[in-house]
Amino acid sequence: MNENYRTLFEKAVKASENAYAPYSGFKVGAALLCSDGTVYTGCNVENAAYPLGNCAERTAIFKAVSDGKREFEAVAIAGSADDDMSAPCYPCGACRQVMAEFCKEDFKIVLSDSVLTLKELLPYTFKL
Repeated sequence: MNENYRTLFEKAVKASENAYAPYSGFKVGAALLCSDGTVYTGCNVENAAYPLGNCAERTAIFKAVSDGKREFEAVAIAGSADDDMSAPCYPCGACRQVMAEFCKEDFKIVLSDSVLTLKELLPYTFKL
């Protein structure tokens, strides 16, 4: 993994510290790299009514979109129930679909042990 992606992953780890995960105990952080170099972070936010929570990846993307950003290069994702961020934390289906809405097929997903493209994680996207 190159140094830029390592730094992005470290920002995701830092963002996980803000996670609100009293139900699952699984804290996730994300760091989204915009094409202009801006980085937006996000964390998961749970709710007692489980479907009302939000994932870290979508939090970061929605923050960026709400600031007018529309071009993205990569997202780093770090998650764990015990603060050991060495195992990869893959995005859920909802996050993959949001990425498909806003990102190109070569958008990079940076995990603890690898870098994948959106096309590799979601080869058959739903698009209108």
